[in-house]
Amino acid sequence: MAMSIKNLDFCFENLRVRIIADRNYPEVKLAGLSAGPFDEGNEYEVYYWIAQELADSGIAHFREDDCLDATKLYKILWKERVQAAGQISELTEDFYPKLRRYLASIKAEIAKNPEKMQEYEKAKHLAWDIVNSRFKKIVALASGPAQTTQIQKKFTCEERSIYEQLGKIINEGKAQILNFEGE
Repeated sequence: MAMSIKNLDFCFENLRVRIIADRNYPEVKLAGLSAGPFDEGNEYEVYYWIAQELADSGIAHFREDDCLDATKLYKILWKERVQAAGQISELTEDFYPKLRRYLASIKAEIAKNPEKMQEYEKAKHLAWDIVNSRFKKIVALASGPAQTTQIQKKFTCEERSIYEQLGKIINEGKAQILNFEGE
């Protein structure tokens, strides 16, 4: 991919996100950055990696509308499946980083709570169904004429990169096949 998953994850980790303080906590200073002070119940905007540390420490939590769960994955899959032929639903740019973290968090909980295995398997299957549905459409769109920016803006960064690479490979292949007499 033009921009690797590792690079996209780094960018995601450095996005600003909204959190809600679960308790009062003094200002924290880290490598020239400061976060807080936090007052219980108030909402704050911090870098994702700081928000994750605060959540892991029980100081704050992510806003519910910013988190993925099985219900949201079902809705995304349903929305993807009802699109007209040649159409793809719009996802937020941070969908795949959030999805990877959601799956990893459930998987990490399995050691402490084995019942989470069923939730993990369900979420993993939903994730695969979403990816398969979208990638089939991306392959079809990349095989045809160049898509409008209207369609391309519905792709995530990961999908846009795949679409561009596939389009290039397919167009080069078509050119080679149709150049049967060395024209």
